[in-house]
Amino acid sequence: MASKRTLNARNLEALGAAALAELLIEVSAGNAVIQRRLRLALAAAGGAEGAAQEVRKRLAAIARSSTFIDSARRKALLTDLEAQQQAIGGPIAADNPALALELQLRLLELAEGVLERSADTTGALIGLFRRGVSTLARLAAEAGCRSQVLVEPLAELLQENGYGQFDGLIPALAPVLGESGLLRLQEDLLARGGIDRLAMEQLALARGDLEAYLELFEPSQLCWPATAARVASQFLQAGQAEQALVVLDAAAQAQTTIEVEGWHATRIAVLEVLDRCEEAQQHRWQAFCRTLSIPMLRDYLRRLDDFADVEAEQRALAVVEQHPEPLAALQCLVFWPALPRAARYVIQHRQAWDGDADAIYEPAAERLSADHPLAASLLLRSMVVFALSMDRSRRYRDAAEHLRQCDWLDARIDDWQGVEPHTSFVGRLRERFGRSRSFWQWLER
Repeated sequence: MASKRTLNARNLEALGAAALAELLIEVSAGNAVIQRRLRLALAAAGGAEGAAQEVRKRLAAIARSSTFIDSARRKALLTDLEAQQQAIGGPIAADNPALALELQLRLLELAEGVLERSADTTGALIGLFRRGVSTLARLAAEAGCRSQVLVEPLAELLQENGYGQFDGLIPALAPVLGESGLLRLQEDLLARGGIDRLAMEQLALARGDLEAYLELFEPSQLCWPATAARVASQFLQAGQAEQALVVLDAAAQAQTTIEVEGWHATRIAVLEVLDRCEEAQQHRWQAFCRTLSIPMLRDYLRRLDDFADVEAEQRALAVVEQHPEPLAALQCLVFWPALPRAARYVIQHRQAWDGDADAIYEPAAERLSADHPLAASLLLRSMVVFALSMDRSRRYRDAAEHLRQCDWLDARIDDWQGVEPHTSFVGRLRERFGRSRSFWQWLER
């Protein structure tokens, strides 16, 4: 049971309204963000009109501002905008959906200006405006808004979409706009100077006009496996699996599909819909052999008869070890997982590890370190050598930590299997990279 001193809603309620009010006044002193939230809460308690007036005033102030929003200001602005969003989508919408819709449009109109003067490195601000699109769609439906009323403000938002914040606008509003509204929106955008490629695709799909959607692609574009997979997925969703297969197979004849997992996954889904299940299963195996896709292998094994999956798994792992790309093979063996095989593979292919792909080497070394210290050391060494030989000073701190891990693993390695022992390796590093002082300083820390 929580202590009565624990900060939670129940314990604070016990203090009483008067005490809490005094605390809020004290806490909000000198904090403009909290003060604005309190004023907004007070306005909302008085009804939708009062809250709307407070929201309008704040949105207008944000629109007028020209101050650059650095990382320090970003959090405060985000909190402020989220408070306005909550008021619009909550108490105001509950009382007057049409008024809430108007305010939501005003909030979204701030996006371009806010993002232009922001250091939105975390993507938090753009995320708020993207979520705001979903709120806009909900409010438009709740307000029973006619499509012709929405077309002009939506077109204006799409014209101010320099950061992709409104990429989801057309799909979200399509149910409210209907076919006639979507056509009006297209006409309005054309009258304003044109429509970008994404909007054209979305408008065609929203109207269910797959022929118009297909015409947006040049024949050469449909030869690209990734594009063919995207187009075929739309036909598949529309129940036109045969047409989807035509698109996919045309791309396969024109270009290699070895590396494009999406093309393989889409073709398998199409074959399943067409009840060509055996062919789909064969494609899973072929695609795995090319891509070493773990999800593809799991799907393949799941569909085998009892006990056949064990033999097939061993056959698949043997395929992995023969794959022409060692890094892909390592990743598959480690994350399948087949750690003893992965360890043997690392040692046998010790010259293949260049240390560049630390996003693969580091987690692989971590997984191998418990029971396979020599293999883990080889991967850690590769990252150390890469950082030093390429003079990647930003990696020195991590490289020093990797070398410390090698030192810890050294005591657990009984058989070096022809690999240079740890002490000799460190000595060679000092001889070759002794002038990389910042690295050795990190190591000494």
